[in-house]
Amino acid sequence: MGIKEVLSLARVPSILMLGVVYVTYVLIGGVVFWKLEGDLGAKDLSLLLLKKQKLLSTYTCLNQDGLQAVAQLVQDSAKVGLSLKSNNTAAGFWKFTSSAVFAATVVTTIGYGNQCPTSTAGQIFCVFFALFGIPLNVVVLNRVGKYMLVIERNISDFLQGRTKRRKCTRFFIHLVSYLSGTVLFFIAPMIVFQLEEGWTYSQAIYYCFITLSTIGFGDFVADSNPDKQYPDWYSVLMASWIFFGMAWVALLINHSIDILERLNTHFKQRWGEKQEQEAGSAEGDNPETQLEEEDEVKRPPATSSSSN
Repeated sequence: MGIKEVLSLARVPSILMLGVVYVTYVLIGGVVFWKLEGDLGAKDLSLLLLKKQKLLSTYTCLNQDGLQAVAQLVQDSAKVGLSLKSNNTAAGFWKFTSSAVFAATVVTTIGYGNQCPTSTAGQIFCVFFALFGIPLNVVVLNRVGKYMLVIERNISDFLQGRTKRRKCTRFFIHLVSYLSGTVLFFIAPMIVFQLEEGWTYSQAIYYCFITLSTIGFGDFVADSNPDKQYPDWYSVLMASWIFFGMAWVALLINHSIDILERLNTHFKQRWGEKQEQEAGSAEGDNPETQLEEEDEVKRPPATSSSSN
């Protein structure tokens, strides 16, 4: 690549380059998910079709319409949090504790999708509740994140005054903050979810990240199994974990953005210095510039009129 091509590439707006990187990243993710989950999804569909045929052949009194009615009943029961394994009645999803957790998932925009209002009044209230609750949640999380950052900086300044090592102290404080947050908001909840929900450790850590990052697929949802009796403190712990965990993740994301911006500034400076060096070398190699410099050297110094 020549100098002209490099200079023309440098004129491309940075926002356009960032957009290309973003789209490329999303497409690469789509290809990876396609390769990892596509074949497995086809196998699952084939297995489900075989199970359906086996079910119809085993229960001959159940035709296609009856199977659809049973499937609809199971789906409707899952939406309201009822179990079909026993004849015991339950309060379903809309207990006070689970309703409070649902309100938290609304304002935090997690939105698992396993629980939603079905009445017209509930749906209208949900719209206005989210309309004011989401900005309030952003403000509160931002304030809590800044408070965490202030505590971290105060500890860092205190240790810097004692050790007189700025870079090492900041690195140590950041490392301790990251490790403490990982243990408090990922490792410890992973163990609790494994014990209470019966998930594997990989499923539990996956649920922790999907929740705290507000992705909220809804394939794993804690405190929602109608066949389990959860302790009263479980919902309170869930809501507290979601709130403070999201604040910590927001702080972590802000740190990551700051690191990326510093790297971007560093590479821009390096690129600018490199262009200046190339431009200087190009002017030095120009024959006309060299002749002008030689003429300046060979030209005798001008004498003043007083010497004459």
